[in-house]
Amino acid sequence: MAVPNFSLTLIPTTTVAAAGTTTGAVFQADNIKGLAVQAKFLYGAGGTAVKVYVQTSLDDGATWIDVMSITFTTSAATKVSAVHRDTALAASYTPTAGALSDDTIKNGLLGDRLRAIAVSTGTYTGATSIQVMAVAQR
Repeated sequence: MAVPNFSLTLIPTTTVAAAGTTTGAVFQADNIKGLAVQAKFLYGAGGTAVKVYVQTSLDDGATWIDVMSITFTTSAATKVSAVHRDTALAASYTPTAGALSDDTIKNGLLGDRLRAIAVSTGTYTGATSIQVMAVAQR
């Protein structure tokens, strides 16, 4: 019997204001084969950039590794990305945390925990917000 897919709210609808980092909930997610993520950015005013990093951990959350980077600037947008674990990584891959290149993914690397962080640059005002939702495939 197949284990069903499940949905995650990695970052709920969160107001983006002063520059800084917002960390969403950590989910324990054993035996995930794939992850699809939708990030929705509603722009109010101000600010420069918001970068969302979806991360996984291989050591019970002691170290976080970027698997997706989704970037927004000063206009409302919805973006999706997906990764799966069935791709071989290059030997001796050096993982990043909060530093994956803009709008890229890293396939082949899904551990037993997931989270998202949003890093904003500049001061956003008005109704600027970010929401990150995901569906994990088993």
